[in-house]
Amino acid sequence: MRNICFYFQIHLPFRLKRYRFFEIGKDHYYYDDFQTGDRIRNVVEQSYLTANRTIAEMIRSSNGKFRCAFSISGVTLEQLEQYAPEVIDSFKELAKTGSVEFLAEPYAHSLSSVFDATEFERQVKMHTDKIEALFGKRPTALFNAELIYSDEIGELVSKMGYKTIMIDEAKHVLGWKSPNYVYSHSYAPKLKLLVRNHKLSDDIAFRFSSLSLSAENFISWISNLPEDENVINLGMGYEVFGITQPAYTGIFEFMKALPYHAMEQKISFALPSEITKKNESAGALSVPYPISWVGNDKDMTPWTGNDLQQEALNKLYAVGERVRMCSDKPLLLDWLILQSTDHFRYMSHKDPYGTNYESAYEAFTNYMNILADFLERVDSQYPSSIENEELNELLKTINQQESEIERLEDEVKKLKVRKAKKEE
Repeated sequence: MRNICFYFQIHLPFRLKRYRFFEIGKDHYYYDDFQTGDRIRNVVEQSYLTANRTIAEMIRSSNGKFRCAFSISGVTLEQLEQYAPEVIDSFKELAKTGSVEFLAEPYAHSLSSVFDATEFERQVKMHTDKIEALFGKRPTALFNAELIYSDEIGELVSKMGYKTIMIDEAKHVLGWKSPNYVYSHSYAPKLKLLVRNHKLSDDIAFRFSSLSLSAENFISWISNLPEDENVINLGMGYEVFGITQPAYTGIFEFMKALPYHAMEQKISFALPSEITKKNESAGALSVPYPISWVGNDKDMTPWTGNDLQQEALNKLYAVGERVRMCSDKPLLLDWLILQSTDHFRYMSHKDPYGTNYESAYEAFTNYMNILADFLERVDSQYPSSIENEELNELLKTINQQESEIERLEDEVKKLKVRKAKKEE
């Protein structure tokens, strides 16, 4: 039976405030809370709450046969908890239906899979812990930030225990092959690849109103695909519903009608983890260089395509090992937030999607001022004059001493209790 696999990506970065050069070393708070909160409330009111109600209605009206997945970054979950807890509650209600799957991703929606494998593993674990704590189930499929994927990343994901990863349809990878099959990693065959059908996905996401698309027509396109193409992966940002495609376009009514027309054509809906369990691989895909779901080239240039972006990324990830040694919670939180892909996208000359800066240079200057202060804070705790190996040994000694002190303090408490009992 043919299956449609819907998955929606949700990521909102913390907005950085305008940070001047003379503030370096004096001001360690980097965020524009008003702008962040205002943006969250706007997207929640226009999109997320209505979209969640729509998904819930689709599940109810189809007796649980409509199914879909969500990838929600950790930094977005934190913002929703702070500014719009009702959205978290609505996702919890969706989780209870059993028709929704939550995907793992790097917590900060970062480029760590390309620049720092250790950080990538740490963030994915952080994210799965967060998802499990909120929604009661640990993710088994992974959506990397911006659908970035390569053989090297896939090998890392497979070693982390994941069986499924979402990737995008890139012509230089697929060639003549159709995206409508399950594929596998080129040399780690246990990892299954679900390829996003970018045309059908973008017909909803970006061409819905211009095509005057109806649910009946859309399902008929899927029904008319070659008979053996049984997996249709449709991935898009969740803000498509209500923002990219405003409510007046009929996007919510379109979604509500999909299950009826799909079932009429004997087409089912399935979750990513279900797809890979039900379907054997149609073959291996080799991806020697990272691909993404952005632009025509489907590569990394939106984030790494110029000298500004590369300078910022190299300086940020150069201190990763030292930051992970520390226990300073504000520093660790800043480390995560500063890794979000958006900050580097704003520095793009060609495609600074979502930017609130007048130019790539302004975005770069503001970010580098903040990064300079952040690096000073890291250096004050773990001076760059000390080699990482030496620093690790010192920290091990300190941690061992702290553990010994705690043990001795516990022993003293026990002795005091014994003494008090004897005196009584």
